[in-house]
Amino acid sequence: MRGPAWQARVVCGDVVGAGFLVTGRLVLTCAHVVRKRGRAPVTVGFPHARELGEVSATVVAHGGWAGADTDPGDVAVLELAVEHDIPLAPARFAPHDTAYTEPYPKLVSYGFPEHYDEGTLAEYQAVSAQLIAGEWLELVTWHGHGQPIVEGFSGAAATLPDGRVAGMVTAALGTSPEVRKGRMLPLDVLARYWPDLAELVPAAGLGDDDRRRLYDLLRRAAADPGGGYDPNRLYVDAVGPFGPPLPPGGFPSLRAAADYVRWEVPDPHALPRFADRLGTLLGGRPALPGRAAPDPVTAQAGPAWSPVVVEIDHSGAGPDQVTVEVSAYRDGRRRPVGAHRLPRTGVRAYVQSRIDEAVAHLAPDADELVTFVLPREWLNEAVAHWECGADDSTPLGCAYPLVVTDRARHHSGRLRHQLRKKWQKLDTGGGVEVHRVECGTRERPPSLRKRLWDGDARLAGFAAPPTAARPLFEVGLNVPVPVLLWPRTGTPCAVHEDAPRTETVRAEAPGAETVRTDPPGGGSPGSPDPDASCPGAAFLDQLTAAVADVPPAELPRHVMSLRLTAEAADEPERHWARHLQLLWDDPRCFPETGASLHSPVA
Repeated sequence: MRGPAWQARVVCGDVVGAGFLVTGRLVLTCAHVVRKRGRAPVTVGFPHARELGEVSATVVAHGGWAGADTDPGDVAVLELAVEHDIPLAPARFAPHDTAYTEPYPKLVSYGFPEHYDEGTLAEYQAVSAQLIAGEWLELVTWHGHGQPIVEGFSGAAATLPDGRVAGMVTAALGTSPEVRKGRMLPLDVLARYWPDLAELVPAAGLGDDDRRRLYDLLRRAAADPGGGYDPNRLYVDAVGPFGPPLPPGGFPSLRAAADYVRWEVPDPHALPRFADRLGTLLGGRPALPGRAAPDPVTAQAGPAWSPVVVEIDHSGAGPDQVTVEVSAYRDGRRRPVGAHRLPRTGVRAYVQSRIDEAVAHLAPDADELVTFVLPREWLNEAVAHWECGADDSTPLGCAYPLVVTDRARHHSGRLRHQLRKKWQKLDTGGGVEVHRVECGTRERPPSLRKRLWDGDARLAGFAAPPTAARPLFEVGLNVPVPVLLWPRTGTPCAVHEDAPRTETVRAEAPGAETVRTDPPGGGSPGSPDPDASCPGAAFLDQLTAAVADVPPAELPRHVMSLRLTAEAADEPERHWARHLQLLWDDPRCFPETGASLHSPVA
């Protein structure tokens, strides 16, 4: 036998077309060839294997063709009515772009025009790589003479001289000697309407086994809807920092993302990266916050966070105008997502519209950290309580580990250098002291500055919001203390004349002994505790117990857990952590802090 036996003749009523066997029981053809299937049976014959006879078939998939000549989706998949796979080797496929890669190759089709029940051949080539209406490749005859594409060729495989399939013929555009043209669907468009075809077509960068593995991984992930596999993040991870940007709106599924990488991204390494990353995620997903206790070794091994940064600054265009920049950090590189100047009242909605897009730029297995870099007067803004979006009322601080930091500090070379040294010490482990700034304290800013420096402060807790003791709070910002915590709401108590001016509590373990100290000139070691009814003192006591034995690198995740607990309480507003604000500042997570993404007054 010479010639591929998988070429098929398809009959439905008085319509005759072509098709080709793609598996042991499935035949691909045009939807318009079997459009009368409701009134007439569909039969399939194989001219090179006439002993099989005419085999009944049913349509099991189609591309949604609506009936007009120029409607898209003119694809139908027929299932043969046989108990076992028919004894013919299915068609082999070429890479999807072979038909329109210069020099354009000769394409041959086996069709069944009138008076040619046994079939005849037509030769042609693509006119251009340009798709017509995003759907068809246009064809012209190879020599300008010979058999034109006419009725009976619809559904025929467009094959290379070596017999591999490069597409499917769908229409004739002219049969006169002057006009001998037709149209075909290339393989990537065919796979758009019948996704199972993708598994049969060679993929750049993947061998046959690796290609089958990729689609097996996609099926496994689809069977696990609660797995949390983010197609947008997998796409960004696959294409790399210089690849095509995420399409508007992202991808609805992993399969859609994989298909886009495969058919639209020219980098031959992108699809293997996609497959490898998905395989890693399916092989061992990292624990999500709250599912497992952090490993005390890895928890202190340095910055493992992947930040999404929302930076807000005064725009210079008016007192109510601000510039908002949203970006994501990946592999030590900042990737801008969006920047916009708008009134303060529009900031929340803009951030909500950009956060998901920014998260998509992170590696699929990265631990995201949403960081608001704010002007000093915004540091008490309730950003952790902003909703995720118009259709998702989850507070941002309950959806992501979320922290704030001071914009001036974020861009200070002195503080960045000093904070890096502090974090190097924190990575080595050891107890963490909570340096308390009490409610209504008489401590002066220079005294607090000295106390924080002398104590090598790593965590400072404030009993009241920044507005209650602005000079003391600014000391905390201008001294390299990596972590500041405070309640966003509350009214400070009056100054206690007999209360100790300062207090430091070492929180090495739950229930650890409290050690109180007073600076020179302030009270006496035997002074009584602050008034037990003071809400600020109660907040600091709760805070000290809550962060005991928590590595500083894990505080963003731990505070997220506290926020979830507070939101779930019967009376959330009465929970001590309901309005907890965390300023957490590890400059190693933000290797670039230079200029803005654009001029704020542009």
